[in-house]
This record gives sequence, structure tokens and C-alpha cells, in this order.
Amino acid sequence: MGRIAGVTAAETRERLLRAAAEVFAERGYDGTRVADIAAAAGVSNGALYAHFGSKADLIVTALRAHGPRLLADLFAADPDRSITDLLLVVGRWLPRRREACGYLIVEALVAARRDEDVARSMRDYMGERSGWLSGLVRVAQNDGDLDPALSPDALAHFCMLLAMGSALVTPDLHAVGDREWTALLSRIVGAFAPAGTPASQSGASQ
Repeated sequence: MGRIAGVTAAETRERLLRAAAEVFAERGYDGTRVADIAAAAGVSNGALYAHFGSKADLIVTALRAHGPRLLADLFAADPDRSITDLLLVVGRWLPRRREACGYLIVEALVAARRDEDVARSMRDYMGERSGWLSGLVRVAQNDGDLDPALSPDALAHFCMLLAMGSALVTPDLHAVGDREWTALLSRIVGAFAPAGTPASQSGASQ
């Protein structure tokens, strides 16, 4: 198998990234061979290496392309929506079951503990995600939605820990009721509001 006739290089790359996300999520990083990904994408090993230098490069690139980006998608769809409301919407989604690609972050984080090549790329990925979240926090602080005394970097780190932890504690292992979870989130997000903000205005309606 070489490059598929009538398929562009960009389409081949996307096919490989989708296959990588699915195979890594199913078999784990250590249990996946480059040949497995190439076969799932319907291309040769050589075609894969024409786009990606290593398995480590492939897992992080697949995470960038197909990892969950719910907050970014919501913000892009409605940039005028308050950050606190967006945090609540995304927070409510966290305990729910997700598609297989939604657990790709778990495989990447585990692989980063054992493989320095993966760790190097993951540090860049995590830094980018944290920087983007910190920027949103600063916007919300300037708009008066979040307490300006909060550290944007610390709050971004908190959000990433919550999101990535939810990928580890799946509904199959432990579940929580939507009502109880939403009530807790509202209390937490309300604590991020500027001092003196009425409780009724510090979070989205349930």
C-alpha cells in the first residue's frame, strides 16, 4: 500500500491522524505499532513516515487534531458568552461518557511518563492549552466576571486538572448525578467571582 490514488497529501495526513487517535485510544500507546496505524488508515508504513517522524510525534499531533476541544468550540461559536457560563457548560459535560478519541489524552499522559520524546511534545501541548485558558481568564477578569486577584495560570491549571482527571475517572468506574454535580460546579464557579458579587449573579442558571 502506498498513497491512495486520488487522495491528496492533506487528506492522507488527516486519515492517518484519525486512525492514530482511534488505534491509540483502543490499544494504548505501548500496545500500538506504527504498522497498526498505517493499516487502519489504508496506507503503507512509508506513507506514514512521509508525514510523521515517529510514533511519539503521531500521538501528540493526533491529540491536537482530535482531542476534545469543547471549550474552544463553544467560545468560537459564541464569543460574547461569559467565561463563567462557558466553564459551567463544559464542567457539566466532564463526567459524561465520551467518544474513544476523548480518552486519547490519557494515553498521551501515560506515555509521557515513560517516553521522553512524548513528554517533550506534551510539555509544548500542555503549555499551549494552559496559555489559551489563562488568556480567557484574563479577558474574564477585565470584563468583571472573575476576581482579578485570582492567578490566571493557577486557574488554568485547575481547569486542566479537572478536565484530564475526568478522562481517568470514567462513568463506568464512578458516576455522579447531574443535579449534584451542577450544584457543586455552580458553587465553585461562584467562588471565582469578584468580591461582592451576589450569589444569584455569580453563575449560570441551573
